[in-house]
Amino acid sequence: MMDKAIRSGKEHRKEYRKAKAVSVHCRNHGGCIYCLNNRLHKYAKKELSANQQLKDFEKI
Repeated sequence: MMDKAIRSGKEHRKEYRKAKAVSVHCRNHGGCIYCLNNRLHKYAKKELSANQQLKDFEKI
């Protein structure tokens, strides 16, 4: 749909590039698994560290 408007010169928005062009769920703050994991990587690492600390504490 956007291609037709771009060709006719009526559309001034840029086309989506990279991952945004592949998945409709991959938009800003989107819910595709790849982007979600990238955004939440820091928190996932902290959660793994906290779980490991709890396991170590239970062993003592």
